[in-house]
Amino acid sequence: MRILLVSWEYPPVVVGGLGRHVGALATHLAAAGHDVVVLTRQPTGTDAATHPTTDSVVQGVRVLRVAEDPPHLEFVHDLVAWTLGLGHALVRAALPLLRDWHPDVVHAHDWLVAHAAIALRDLTGAPLVATIHATEAGRHGGWLSAPLNRQVHSVEWWLANAADAVVTCSRAMRDEVAGLFDVDPDRITVLHNGIDARGWSGPPDPVAATAPSWHPTPGRRRSPADGTPTLVTFGRLEWEKGVQDVIAALPAIRRAHPGTRLMVAGTGSHAGWLADRARAARVRRAVTMLGHVDDAALASLLGRASAVVLPSRYEPFGIVALEAAAAGAPLVASRAGGLGEVVLDGVTGLSFDPGDVAGCAAAVVVALDDPGAARRRALAARERLNTDFAWPTIAADTAALYARTPYRRAVLNPGDRSSPLGRPKIPTGNVFGRG
Repeated sequence: MRILLVSWEYPPVVVGGLGRHVGALATHLAAAGHDVVVLTRQPTGTDAATHPTTDSVVQGVRVLRVAEDPPHLEFVHDLVAWTLGLGHALVRAALPLLRDWHPDVVHAHDWLVAHAAIALRDLTGAPLVATIHATEAGRHGGWLSAPLNRQVHSVEWWLANAADAVVTCSRAMRDEVAGLFDVDPDRITVLHNGIDARGWSGPPDPVAATAPSWHPTPGRRRSPADGTPTLVTFGRLEWEKGVQDVIAALPAIRRAHPGTRLMVAGTGSHAGWLADRARAARVRRAVTMLGHVDDAALASLLGRASAVVLPSRYEPFGIVALEAAAAGAPLVASRAGGLGEVVLDGVTGLSFDPGDVAGCAAAVVVALDDPGAARRRALAARERLNTDFAWPTIAADTAALYARTPYRRAVLNPGDRSSPLGRPKIPTGNVFGRG
């Protein structure tokens, strides 16, 4: 098949898990013999003079990386205008491509490329598949209070309803998308994120000068040289990732296992606030904020952890859980969204309810109390990567979805097969019914 993937991030331009997902999907589709073109962008803050549009083949994938237009639009301050500019640039760059190359399917990844992907679907007549990786309502706990929140929600609604098929990465996200955007659940296909576990066995190098020293113990998890447990949490440091909850749980964990340390890897707008939370809980000296950690160092850090704690309040899927499992780390995770499907409580890890600080502390203490049982769950989690989360299988299932998706010749309202889409009604209050 000729496949056109449209994404606002693609390696090495990576903001979060979406970029890694599209990168792996594209390369595995190409490895399976498909003709794959990725339409994406140059880094934020550049322009056509510093980073002109490029057209290259990387790992069997043709990557058309588009320069930003001259207007002074900043991602942080002008988000919607910035995405409109991106959409125009993507479509203009695609037009020469379409003169002698016609896609069998257009696959859009998230709302930031909605304008371009819908235009390209209309130009080519190819069916549009849209993956909704997360929702604005979900990222903000169900609230759409600010104008920007409502604008983003409306674009997500448009993309979900304009698409000929919708993909989510978990059953939890399928239910969320169906309810938020009035989409028939039968039009939504669940295709998990995947991982190549081979890249997550890092060498035993120090992660940072502030990290404790380590030594391997035969037949047991590696532990710090001083024998105290070390917990790791990693990812974007934003409210919905819940790092504040494991910090709040740390005093109780340290009462059961004195000296326990928490290593926090990642960057985000809440980094300073999290450090303040650690001070308020009187555990600041037990919490090491590592900042950005590259993949090799992260694999090493995860491989040494007594347990990896993933306390998300909102998590569409939880690829961080796959990365920790690939590194062989014992998992303790909230049941938020897709994490509840990735981490099977008592089988591949231990779980607790999102936002439940006492539950988080109790689950971590259980993991630290019995390292042998934690290790057995970690092995089960790693073995599952070769079946449920293997990229060749996910790519094959994605290609099968492409093949069976017809082009709907009119964009129609749900339940009304004659009228075009109007603007969605924006819910008032909390869309998930929370107080």
